[in-house]
Amino acid sequence: MDLEMLSREFSLYLEHQVRVGFLGSGVGLSLVLGFSVAYACYYLSSIAKKPQLVTGGESLNRFLQDHCPVVTETYYPTIWCWESRGQTLLRPFITSKPQVQYRNELIKTADGGQISLDWFDNNKSTCYLDASTRPTVLLLPGLTGTSKESYILHMIQFSEELGYRCVVFNNRGVSGENLLTPRTYCCANTEDLETVIHHVHSLYPSAPFLAAGVSMGGMLLLNYLGKIGTKTPLMAAATFSVGWNTFACAESLEKPLNWLLFNYYLTTCLQSSVNKHRHMFVKQIDMDHVMKAKSIREFDKRFTSVMFGYRSIDDYYTDASPNRRLKSVGIPVLCLNSVDDVFSPRHAIPIETAKQNPNVALVLTSYGGHIGFLEGIWPRQSTYMDRVFKQFVQAIVEHGHELSSM
Repeated sequence: MDLEMLSREFSLYLEHQVRVGFLGSGVGLSLVLGFSVAYACYYLSSIAKKPQLVTGGESLNRFLQDHCPVVTETYYPTIWCWESRGQTLLRPFITSKPQVQYRNELIKTADGGQISLDWFDNNKSTCYLDASTRPTVLLLPGLTGTSKESYILHMIQFSEELGYRCVVFNNRGVSGENLLTPRTYCCANTEDLETVIHHVHSLYPSAPFLAAGVSMGGMLLLNYLGKIGTKTPLMAAATFSVGWNTFACAESLEKPLNWLLFNYYLTTCLQSSVNKHRHMFVKQIDMDHVMKAKSIREFDKRFTSVMFGYRSIDDYYTDASPNRRLKSVGIPVLCLNSVDDVFSPRHAIPIETAKQNPNVALVLTSYGGHIGFLEGIWPRQSTYMDRVFKQFVQAIVEHGHELSSM
């Protein structure tokens, strides 16, 4: 009713301005105003929407509404950039990169390799003076990401405000450390993540322990949780822009425009990452063939699936898809996805599976792209994803006991 009234009043105003314009006044301003009002009406009626909240149980649903209200509030994508690809491409350039001083730690693995962890200890925390009980958040970056990614830095910034400690799990070989064994990483193999979680928990066994994974980091985290069930020291977890079905992800990214904007670039990043350690792989992998890959699927077929011993790319992609293990997740998990994400198509989001697990909550926005979720006129300082992260981890740390009593 308000939109109809606004449109009617503006039509009368525009008719008057056009009449005046023909007598010598400017019609241009009226047309600009007309377009602006029409665009605003379209934006408010079709773009700005509340996310869809899908939960497998009433307890988690009520908990989120009480303590993480951002998941039920209208998400207002940046008015001049709400389309999926625009959000995805702009975020790395437009959002700020907070300054974070890390403490690096290299830990050994059972196969003789090493993993680089970047710690933000937050020793200046006034909320949790005792380091032994200071809440710890493990952060898992995306496919070729490290602790330097803007979305990771934002999570650390918000964690710092809450008084929490963070540790970033850098996948093998991506953050400048040497590879000691001929092995990198993939989202189906959770051994390195299990090593990291055990290590962090052994250092601070009395501290609340949570994890958050972004894109491939979220896929890895969900696969770990689906395998281990309730036998994890993690209290809860959050994932953002996860690719639920690896086959659907690859198919979507191989569409011509998506291949041009995203797939080819990410493929070259993967090739660059492994080429730095080329001498470690030449005995088991045809690296020249790997360097000729033109898509992520081709790279995975020639490198990743071979490295981790899969018989075929189909076997690897089946094992890597977290939708298969969602029903076995045994701790509270919040999963934020945009249904316009070209990396994770709408039809591949496991809504029905989520409804069958009382520990799982899907938060699905209509717009936001892949790790985008830009909001505000000039979305430099924070995003909708950042706000969901902050509210959820705070809710778990401060009110998580309510879930066990519900």
